[in-house]
Amino acid sequence: MTDDAPPISRPAGAPPIALSIAGSDPSGGAGIQADLKTFSALGAYGTAAITALTAQNTRGVTGVHVVPPGFVTAQLDTLAADLRIDAIKIGMLADAAIAGAVGEFLRAQRRLERPPYIVLDPVMVATSGDRLLDEAAVDAVRDLLPLADLVTPNLPEAAVLLDVAPAGDLDGLTEQARALARTCGTAVLVKGGHGVQDATDVLAEPATGDGTDTDTGGSGGEQRVTVFEGERIETSNTHGTGCTLSSALAALRPQRDDWPTTVRDAKTWLSGALAAGDTLYVGSGSGPVHHFHEIWRRP
Repeated sequence: MTDDAPPISRPAGAPPIALSIAGSDPSGGAGIQADLKTFSALGAYGTAAITALTAQNTRGVTGVHVVPPGFVTAQLDTLAADLRIDAIKIGMLADAAIAGAVGEFLRAQRRLERPPYIVLDPVMVATSGDRLLDEAAVDAVRDLLPLADLVTPNLPEAAVLLDVAPAGDLDGLTEQARALARTCGTAVLVKGGHGVQDATDVLAEPATGDGTDTDTGGSGGEQRVTVFEGERIETSNTHGTGCTLSSALAALRPQRDDWPTTVRDAKTWLSGALAAGDTLYVGSGSGPVHHFHEIWRRP
């Protein structure tokens, strides 16, 4: 720490500062690398605190080195001492100790006069169905849910968080989104890209208590529920899709009025990134999406 000066004040209209708390992917398609690309593509200044170093490429992960929790805390505290953070995206937390350290940081951030938007991507279950965290770490992630403004589980992760079987249809997906929103008291976006309504996601928001609660595309109840339908894009370039969506949500929320608008715009942008992934020719496995598909122009 260089000094005890407060974070610099920033004028209205300055680009939002977004923080990724996640693991590192040296192949550049997922983790903090994907998050920083996404932040830049969507008009946010990107920062990062690394929770784990991975050895991976487009064909898989061959090793993980977990960052000591104390050093994760040091990264976060050093950033917060100097930067006024507008949005936080949380990805891979590796173990219960790191989840606990991140939780302490989030509690401090929520006590600020102008707290950041917090998007939690509970990275617990791989696309293959394999569990990525032990039970202690899963419990620690559950403890973080009420600290987030938006939680973005995929279908298997929503089932783990609720301790139920994965949803088998859109009605089940919607009910699990509603149940999670009730349980943790925060907005929940359950992603349907694991066999149920593949490009359809469901956003459930807690009742506001102001008489404006609505239910769009779901069953009745005191919640705001919005179903986002989309067309499945046939591509093998899906590495880091979940990381990219959650970081897009974090980057866009300070620039939008509400979560439904943020989700709509993030999904539209991600669809373009998925469709353009075939133009990158990166790796021989599951390649990355094209984060800069709206920016790059070939000479």
